[in-house]
Amino acid sequence: MNNRDKKSRSQISNRIILRFILSFLILLLVLVGGFFLAWFLCSRITWYGSNPIYRLLKLMENFSPVFIVIALISGTFILAVISINKTVRYLNDMVKAAKSLSHPDDNPIELPYELSDIQNELNLAREQALRNIDAANDAVQRKNDLIMYLAHDLKTPLASVIGYLNLLHDEQKISEELREKYLSISLDKAQRLEDLINEFFEIARFNLSTITLQYSRINLTRLLEQLIYEFKPMTQEKNLSCRLSISDDVMLRCDAEKIQRVFDNLLRNAVIYSFENTNIDIVAVEQAGKLKIKFINLGDTIPEEKLDRIFEQFYRLDAARSAKSGGAGLGLAIAKQIIELHGGSITAKSEREKIEFEVILPLS
Repeated sequence: MNNRDKKSRSQISNRIILRFILSFLILLLVLVGGFFLAWFLCSRITWYGSNPIYRLLKLMENFSPVFIVIALISGTFILAVISINKTVRYLNDMVKAAKSLSHPDDNPIELPYELSDIQNELNLAREQALRNIDAANDAVQRKNDLIMYLAHDLKTPLASVIGYLNLLHDEQKISEELREKYLSISLDKAQRLEDLINEFFEIARFNLSTITLQYSRINLTRLLEQLIYEFKPMTQEKNLSCRLSISDDVMLRCDAEKIQRVFDNLLRNAVIYSFENTNIDIVAVEQAGKLKIKFINLGDTIPEEKLDRIFEQFYRLDAARSAKSGGAGLGLAIAKQIIELHGGSITAKSEREKIEFEVILPLS
């Protein structure tokens, strides 16, 4: 139970107890006031011993402690019953309100004033449930759209591969130059086909598996240097310069394979979406027991409304950007999940044709 739940429970308990104490004090004041009022009125009247009312009042005076105790016990019992009934009504109201959470589209929950804190919490929970449902529906819709997109795109490279292979098979006399051209095109289309099939596997892995971490201590400096070296063929195609700024031998405790996957995805995006003849900067800084790693590149500015959704599952900015990578819109979603499992965070910002991803990880 978190502090908010404890605080809410204590407020309700305090209200019930305070109401009972106030009611008991009122009862006590009524009894004391009634006693003195009766004494005052009786003292103003001349009584005779033969008067039956006088005898009754005299009897009550003689046994006043007994009558007071009986009145207190009876009053306390009645107040306790009323308080219990009130509490039971509160519980019934809360049970009904809790059941209504399974129907998020119903009207907002309304509870008695004393349960206003719980009412607010339940309505917040309902709103969150609605947001979760909408997010889940959006994710499912994006996934379905993506699968349709990939399924449609599978046909194009497959048809090309089959067409060029048939040409090679049917043409008995074909020049070596033309044969080489057809084989080269077939190979490119086959590789594109492989990429699309890998996208299907990526979707299946994301939906059917849970990411678990296997920690080890790695040299982050060497990992980033190796990553930049592996991306040289891609950066050279666009005449990009990848610059690394990090201290020597920065050690990090993490799941090496999964952290490498995160950085691979960020650098790949930076290369794909960078303007030609520009720089990609990777900057790592240690600060207050944490490590900040930034991937900065120059490219088309990402609109703010799309930047807010960039880490959602199956979300892709637009058809033009997606066509560059053919991605399933899972890379950044998986990267976010991996970083958060490490106890860190990942954010993105973009302005004036500058795109920046920042990863924050605990050093230990």
